[in-house]
Parts: sequence; C-alpha cells; structure tokens
Amino acid sequence: MTEPLAADTVGRLNHLDSCAVSDALDKLGLKGAVTGLVPLTCARRIAGKVLTIRLGVGEPPPGVPRHIGTTAIESAQRGDIIVVEQRSGLNAAAWGGILSRGAKLRGIAGTIAEGPVRDVDEAREADYPVFGRNATPSTARGRIVELANNEPITVGDVNVKAGDYAIADSSGVVFIASEEIGRVLPIAEDIAAREAAMAQALLDGEPITKVMGANYENMLRR
Repeated sequence: MTEPLAADTVGRLNHLDSCAVSDALDKLGLKGAVTGLVPLTCARRIAGKVLTIRLGVGEPPPGVPRHIGTTAIESAQRGDIIVVEQRSGLNAAAWGGILSRGAKLRGIAGTIAEGPVRDVDEAREADYPVFGRNATPSTARGRIVELANNEPITVGDVNVKAGDYAIADSSGVVFIASEEIGRVLPIAEDIAAREAAMAQALLDGEPITKVMGANYENMLRR
C-alpha cells in the first residue's frame, strides 16, 4: 500500500506541470529536467514515485529468466512510474505493448524510457502513457537484456534512483530526488499560483508588458 505521505506528495505533483517543477529546481540550483522525451501514446500528464530498470547488452542476473519489465510491473504500486534506461546504442525497444497492458492493469501511472519503445498503437489503445526518445518496431529479444532493477540509472544527464519522483507532460520530463521533494514542492506550487494569477490578469485586461514585468523576470532568483 502506498504510504500516506507519498500519496499526498504525488497528489500535489499532479496539480502541477513539468515547467513549474523545472522552475522550482532552477530556483534551488538543482538538476532534474530532461528534454527530448516525448509522449508517444497518451498526451496527458503523469506524476508518481519512480521504479527503475536498466537494460543493455550482457548477461542478465542469475535466476529464473524473465522478460524485461515484468519484475518492475509486478513490484510496482498503483500510481508508480516505471523509468527505463536503454543506452546500449542498439535499435531495440525498451518497452512494448504487452508490458503496457500489464502495467495498465496494475494501475501504474506510466512509463518513461531513455531509449526507443515499440507497440505505440497498442499502448495508445490501452490508454497507457509512454514517454520515450522515439518509436521503433525492433524487439529487445536477442538484442538486450534486463541488467538491474531499482538500481540508480541515468536519464538524459540526470541521475535517477528508485523512490525519487517524476512528472512528465508534453513539455518534457522532470525528476525530483526523494530527499529534495519537500523543498521543491512548495516552490513549484508558489510559481504555479503566481503564473495563474498572471494569466488571470491578462484576462482582466492588464497589458502583457505589465504582467510579465520585473516580478516575472526575477521570479527564479535565488
């Protein structure tokens, strides 16, 4: 069962967008934003706690062979996000359609892949959000294996570990370290509230040069 504190944190993240969270990280001097990861299936925002998978060339850990991604799906809690690193350089899908259907049934919020994914239409039919670098028809079978679960990975130039938080939408993906979420959230919420007030001021007839004046330009000063 998801811990109440984690559930509250995810709920607050779901009321934000990636830009407000990225701005909050900038204000704190923290890294977390990743560009180039786009929604390949459902054009909606996801936010949640992170589980990690690292794929690559080599021998999988000893034990009963399992298809990539299945261990993470079975261990995930409702609302989690599975984050996959596939930096092998091979054109091999880091995620596929049956995985999307299985994750959807588990109530997983979505998948973020540092690498290509496939079966995009199938994931779209299942209404399951998948973010990735690009799409490919090429299978992982015979090309790459699952090297690790819930160990630190790298997405873009951001180090990501299990238990961190992620938010993803059409602007990109942002990761927030679990130890920093308590600092990041209030700042992101303040930024979002101030920008909502600015949007309302425009609707009320304020000139945009006034609305986007010095207060906006200095909003992220530390």
